Amino acid sequence: TKDQMSVPARILAVADVFEALTSSDRPYKEAKTLSESIKILSFMVKDQHLDKDIFEMFLKTGIYKDYAHKFLLKEQIDEVDISKYI
Repeated sequence: TKDQMSVPARILAVADVFEALTSSDRPYKEAKTLSESIKILSFMVKDQHLDKDIFEMFLKTGIYKDYAHKFLLKEQIDEVDISKYI
């Protein structure tokens, strides 16, 4: 549960799932776009698998965009309306 995990562990959980969803070097799955990945993360937050506060901070700070521009393929980078999720 959230109370059993440290803040760094909760941050790492969001980052790890996001990286796994967007990774284009995995032969067993197709990389998701930004909008698909954020939507999946939001479902995981809703199901309490990921921390809501950390997810909202992830969106509000725009770190997902910084990561995308550094590591994702151009075709994966699409518009994300974060107002749906915060």
